[in-house]
Amino acid sequence: MERYNRITNKNQREIVLLKSRPCAWGKCRFCDYIEDNTLDKNEMLTLNASVLSRVTGEFGVLEVINSGSCFELPVETLALIRTVVREKGIHRLFFEAHWMYRSRLQELRDYMGIPIVYKIGVETFDYDFREHYLNKHADFRSPEEVSRYFDSPCLMVGIKGQTREMITNDITILKEHFHLGTINIFTNNSTEVKRDPELVNWFMDKYRHLLLDPRIEILYEKTDFGVGD
Repeated sequence: MERYNRITNKNQREIVLLKSRPCAWGKCRFCDYIEDNTLDKNEMLTLNASVLSRVTGEFGVLEVINSGSCFELPVETLALIRTVVREKGIHRLFFEAHWMYRSRLQELRDYMGIPIVYKIGVETFDYDFREHYLNKHADFRSPEEVSRYFDSPCLMVGIKGQTREMITNDITILKEHFHLGTINIFTNNSTEVKRDPELVNWFMDKYRHLLLDPRIEILYEKTDFGVGD
């Protein structure tokens, strides 16, 4: 599994995929990404130190992802990230966190001492689909609630059961309420959730212009950031 990459097009940065404790929620219907975790602390610390040793500070920006939220990384790894930030001249961090951690985001901003862009896996702003089908355990009702805490929502497109109207509304909300965002095209995995190829083709045709939008990153494959497998 590749755990380090350089993103050289939109929002240039280095990105690392670290290993953490299991996702605190871990019940999203569509997700098997949470299997990349461990309860073996030594394994986490050894692997994470090796991955972080590859950071050069080339862009001054670092994104840290793991199979859950940044708050599930060991405290020793968070301390090492802070050391890397200082030694490599990192001036901006990207982290991802679940909605349940919204009241703790300032903790890491204070700890790291630099601006943090917080991503959140919204998947969709359609409450019923998000909560009753995808089982996200993120009970916000409006984009304003999300933007109060988070900077960059991650949307998911191309799931059977989604509609064109849902996606159109999600894209409108993303562009009107947030400065940054990621759109993940759903890929079939080991879960029961399935990809809707017709919906994906419609999206890629209608929203092809977003490929040129500097604020929005589209991941056609889950490894498009160059990490994972």
